[in-house]
Amino acid sequence: MSANRWLATGNFFTTYQEEQRTFITNLDRLIFSIFLLILFTWPIFFPLNRTYMLVINNILVAVIAVLGLNLVTGFAGLISIGHAAFMGIGAYTVASCSRVLGDSHILITHFWPILILAGGAAGAITGAIVGLPSLRLKHLYLAIATLSFQMIFEWAIKFLTFFNQGQTISVGRVMWFTGEIGREKHYVFWYYVTIILIVVLGFGIRNLFKTRYGRALVAVRDNDRAADAMGMHPGFTKVYAFALSGFLAGVAGAVHAFLYKGAGIESFTLHHSITYLAMAIVGGLGTLNGSFWGPAAIQMLNLQVEKFSEYAGNYLPSAMNLATALRPFTFGLVIVLFLMFEPRGIANWWRITKSYTKTWPFRY
Repeated sequence: MSANRWLATGNFFTTYQEEQRTFITNLDRLIFSIFLLILFTWPIFFPLNRTYMLVINNILVAVIAVLGLNLVTGFAGLISIGHAAFMGIGAYTVASCSRVLGDSHILITHFWPILILAGGAAGAITGAIVGLPSLRLKHLYLAIATLSFQMIFEWAIKFLTFFNQGQTISVGRVMWFTGEIGREKHYVFWYYVTIILIVVLGFGIRNLFKTRYGRALVAVRDNDRAADAMGMHPGFTKVYAFALSGFLAGVAGAVHAFLYKGAGIESFTLHHSITYLAMAIVGGLGTLNGSFWGPAAIQMLNLQVEKFSEYAGNYLPSAMNLATALRPFTFGLVIVLFLMFEPRGIANWWRITKSYTKTWPFRY
């Protein structure tokens, strides 16, 4: 690589260690550090009301979930239509502990990070079990198997009295060093918790693909028989891809339960599974930064459609019920347009932009 680590004019690596660095240049590291500093400080200097903070938190929780979905669908090439059910496993793990032990139990109030990890562990175990059919099934058949799991999950939650038959199970407020997190600081607190989780999980996934286990995911996706011939175990790789995806989804579901102070089946339906899959497609399947662009784009699209529906409703007859029709129409239209004209998602736009800034003012 270039001797100048600040303004490298090309990637001339001399060792494998240099090639596997997370940040190619010092300038990349500096920009990322400034970006993290902005993420952690802007709520202090520019506080938002609770409504907007909830929207931001929803985007961040979706980022964690889509990171997991991208692992199994984007990198491993295994279609999953039951991702919301994995999130529900994590959420109901927290909610069940809160219901059995009580909202004021020390495990809920003080040791809530353990419950978040427990939700991830429950999602990982469930993901490994659901991933077992991938040993025999592929493509559409595997998608139907994950869809069946989604249906079974919804039926179990709605009809079992332990889960309150799908009604919301409350989760108590948590404690921090400064005491109980009150209503005014609730969303800000969980914003910081979610940001920390995203940074840790993001670096974890980035480093995973520097190992043989991460490279095995891509190899199995491209050609599982060739991967088998090179000494990889396609079946084991597919199962642990589902397990990792379930872990991330379980963590996202646990954070969702704490964020909303409860868990209800209406947040983990088939519609949400399709939404997460759409986020992965719009962001860019098989890309790490696509897991960030997709949730932000879909959530902002929903907000703009909702505002437009309210505005148009003032001038159109109420019988048209524009709000009900416009949201699914735009949602489906965006997915179709991306699949037709930009199948690599917004992440490809980001790649082109970075390439342009590195080669400017030249055109190559």
